[in-house]
Amino acid sequence: MPQNPTDGPPGTAAQTPRRDARIAAAVVTLDRPDDLRLLLDGFARQTRALESVVLVDSGTAPVRELADAAGVPVTYLRSEVNLGGAGGFALAILAALATGAEWIWIMDDDAHPEDAGTLAALLDEATERDLEVVLPLVVTPDDPSRLSFHFRIDGHSTHDRATVEAAGFREDVGHFFNGALVHRDVFYTVGLPDLRLFLRGDEIDFMLRLRRAGVRFGTVTTTALRHPSGEAELQHVIGDRLHVLVPETAVKRFYFYRNRGQLIRRYRRVRSLVADGVGYPLHFLRRGDVAGLVGWARPFVAGLRNRSFGPPWKLP
Repeated sequence: MPQNPTDGPPGTAAQTPRRDARIAAAVVTLDRPDDLRLLLDGFARQTRALESVVLVDSGTAPVRELADAAGVPVTYLRSEVNLGGAGGFALAILAALATGAEWIWIMDDDAHPEDAGTLAALLDEATERDLEVVLPLVVTPDDPSRLSFHFRIDGHSTHDRATVEAAGFREDVGHFFNGALVHRDVFYTVGLPDLRLFLRGDEIDFMLRLRRAGVRFGTVTTTALRHPSGEAELQHVIGDRLHVLVPETAVKRFYFYRNRGQLIRRYRRVRSLVADGVGYPLHFLRRGDVAGLVGWARPFVAGLRNRSFGPPWKLP
């Protein structure tokens, strides 16, 4: 793969980050033209310019014209098959690596940088802390004081931005893949997002691989993206100490539950097994939702048994 000879060979430990490094964005889009337009505009306004954007489009209505009109160079890749978030990001990341980029900025199409300095802030933090992966906070578009996804601070879950900001840099944790800035060598170390997981779980798998490999990463609490809130999915079971996530659609629920089971098996996550084995039955039975309990148990057990993988059109 073409590279700057001063950067070291691919697959070696990441070198000290450079502020003048080449950066490419890897984006997956699926039928969200208005959100994508906002994202591409956010890229164009960054004070730290992107060298290129790789856009994988799996939507039913292609958005090639948006890519052509963007204020940044865009490589448009049309996928006639929905590869899910995992497959789409894998394809976009490989294409971004092929451009010779040293850093890859991974982004959902329904997210966008909060301000023009987001990318510069992430790169500065990576440089100062000698990190291989950095992520921003993710806040809601309508109320930027609220986080789209919770953090645990002192054993309690919170969506309050000020609380997390006050806690400072969050080492070894982050909400992938929204705004993750990843050094290229990381992909040679831990690999690409796992296509088998399709969506809702591929991001957790990637984070666990980073931890297992000893990759230095964390969340920068002084900069943010805006992204639709996932707070409605969070269901508290025992106050704010034990909760479960219940996605809003049947497809997302299937993948989330199956992938939770699969990751528990893959990484021997005993604590997660106990939490899910207690939390979900309590959540559904309190509501008298037997169908919901069965809808959780079947894919969850399938994941634990390493079953129910395959193309999305062959879902059970």
